[in-house]
Amino acid sequence: MVEFHADDYGLFPAQSRRILQCFTEGALNGVSLMPNSPFLEDCLAMLPEKGLALTVHLNLMEGRAVAPKEELPHLVDGEGVFRVSFAALLFARLTGRYGVYRRELKRELSAQIHALLPAFQRRGAALRLDGHAHWHMLPVVFDALMDLIREEELPVRYIRIPREPLGLLARRLFSVLPFHPINIVKSLLLHALAGRNLRRHREALSGMERKLFLGVLFSGRFDYPKLSRLLPALEAEAARRGWGLELLLHPGAVYEEEDIRALTNCCDRRFLTSPDRMAEAEALRRIGRKEEANA
Repeated sequence: MVEFHADDYGLFPAQSRRILQCFTEGALNGVSLMPNSPFLEDCLAMLPEKGLALTVHLNLMEGRAVAPKEELPHLVDGEGVFRVSFAALLFARLTGRYGVYRRELKRELSAQIHALLPAFQRRGAALRLDGHAHWHMLPVVFDALMDLIREEELPVRYIRIPREPLGLLARRLFSVLPFHPINIVKSLLLHALAGRNLRRHREALSGMERKLFLGVLFSGRFDYPKLSRLLPALEAEAARRGWGLELLLHPGAVYEEEDIRALTNCCDRRFLTSPDRMAEAEALRRIGRKEEANA
C-alpha cells in the first residue's frame, strides 16, 4: 500500500484544514501530528474517524516544549521555546554534551508522545513516530528515543527511517529534475544517519514495520510530474523488498499573518509560507483524481 503522507498537521487550524482538503479531495491517507501545538485539541477534533494513518511528529525545533522548561535547560530558552540547533545535537559527542542532551531529550520526547497517546488509544491506532525536519535521526535523539521506547515499553509499530532509494533515483535522473541542490546533501546525510541507527538498534527495530521512503530530495517541491513519473518504479521497488511505501509531501501552507508571526523557527517560516506548498497539495489532488478514475 502507498502512504501519501503530510507532516505538520495540527500546527494551526487553517493550515490543518488545508491538509485535510488533500484527504477529502485527493490521495492523502496519512498525517503526522504536532504534539506541542497550542491548537492540538481543536485540530484533533477535525480529524476524520477513519481513513488517515496517524503518526506522532516529534518536534525539537518549532514552538515550545511540552515538558517543563526547567527540565530542559540545554534545549529551550527562558520562555520554553526550542533553541537547540541541529549542529549542536549532531556534534553532541564532540562537545561533551551527549549525556546531558540524551537525558533532556528523553524527558521531552516522552512528554510529546504521551500528549498524543490518549488520542491514538481512543482510535485504536498503532503508535507510529517520525520527526520534524527528520531531527529524530540525529544519533543522540534516536538513542534517547530508543531508550524511552524500551524503558516505558511503548507499543511503537513504526519509526520513519528517511533513507531514500538513491540508486533508483540516480537511474532516473531526468525524471527527478529539477530539485534544490542542498537536498542532495540532506538526503546523503540522512542516509548515513539511518545506516548508523539501523546498525546500532537493529534488534529493537527488527520487529517494527519498514517502508520505502521518499520525500527529502524533493522537499520543497514534490509536484505532480515527479510524483506520477516515479510512482510505478517506487511501488515496484517496495514490493521487491516486501515493504510498504511512504511518500512525504508538505501541503499544509501557512498563509495567515497571525500564524506566520507565531512561527518561532525561521526555516519553518520560509518553508511553510512558500507557494510550493500549493504545488504539493495539487499533486495529492491530481493523484487522487487519477486513482478515482482508475477504480
